[in-house]
Amino acid sequence: MTGEARTPEGDEQPLDGLTVLDASRVLVGPFCTMQLGDLGAEVIKVERPDGGDQTRGWHPPTYGEESAYYVSINRNKRSLTLNLASEEGREVFRDLVSEADVLVENFRVGKMEEWGLDYATLSEANPELVYCSLSGYGEWGPQKDRPAYDIMMQAEGGLMSITGEEGGPPVRVGVAIADIGAGMYATQAILAALLYRELGDGTGQKVDVSLLDGQVAWMSYMASYYFATGDPPGRMGSKHPTIAPYQAFETSDGYVVVATASENLWPKFCRALDREDLIDDERFAVNADRVANRSELDQILDGEFEQYTTAEVVARMEEAGVPASRVRDMEDVFEHPQVQARNMHQTVDHPTIGAVEMAGSPMHFSRTPTEIDRHPPLLGEHTEEILDEFEYDEETISELADRDVI
Repeated sequence: MTGEARTPEGDEQPLDGLTVLDASRVLVGPFCTMQLGDLGAEVIKVERPDGGDQTRGWHPPTYGEESAYYVSINRNKRSLTLNLASEEGREVFRDLVSEADVLVENFRVGKMEEWGLDYATLSEANPELVYCSLSGYGEWGPQKDRPAYDIMMQAEGGLMSITGEEGGPPVRVGVAIADIGAGMYATQAILAALLYRELGDGTGQKVDVSLLDGQVAWMSYMASYYFATGDPPGRMGSKHPTIAPYQAFETSDGYVVVATASENLWPKFCRALDREDLIDDERFAVNADRVANRSELDQILDGEFEQYTTAEVVARMEEAGVPASRVRDMEDVFEHPQVQARNMHQTVDHPTIGAVEMAGSPMHFSRTPTEIDRHPPLLGEHTEEILDEFEYDEETISELADRDVI
């Protein structure tokens, strides 16, 4: 790595001493609990004995025999296998919940209630529990029982209606942003519930986060544009509906993005392209004019950018003080000096596959650092260790294993 990271003042972490029971799988829940683990919480990942989290089988690509997908969102956790379809397994689960601060689950709506593991039941034994349920559509409403996948949520929540080139087909964002967004909202909501517990009467509460709600919330100014005009915004590729030029342009060897986001940048942008004549062109005098005459401006600028390489454009814009960047792929991203300086490219040792590279945590603290100190666990790697901590003796653990409970 290049650059010098700032050293936090202490070695404690923000959520030290907090126990999170992670009964989630795939992406939205594990992404949430990984963040809590990065912040120092003790995260116990509860998995089915017969295969565990589905993403363990999502390959290629792999690190050795470990799914790259699974590895990306399950660091800083310990794995305990437990058959929740059995009453014995549910009894063990209740023991774990009795001492947990947080429970995160993303089973289909109603499943935890069928098992007697719903919030109303579990909070009787542990009133301090913060219980977070994640689902596609939420726990009430006419479509609460519908199955949900990220691409559906991007479509249902409006994101795909504004993503893609003008006149072209709708396009999903390249990562499962509906899952990741809901996972972030869940983390935020859990932390808020924990703070309220500490400042209030000491009791927890139920948190309900849905992928659809998250996508609708993320529409932000696009939703406001619709409310203000009555016209649903459409697809514009990389362009911005109210700023111009603020988009990607094709160069002689690739693409470059330029963000002329304020009036004082427009003259600098024109000079960087040796097109000072555009500064006083009445069609483009202010941003509102440039938006109104976008098609004419785009035609002119397309002809200008194709004369330069991407590197030449970036150099010209940077010298002029105009924000610009080439479009980086993953290799470029993790070679970025700023990404390296901020410790966003990290490795963790794994017992079977050696050093595993991954993106770091974006949360930086001056006193309580985030750490990657646990590898993504092997299936059931910590089952006996965890049950021992909950005072299960060796004979009981052996009997549970014999009966396929763990």
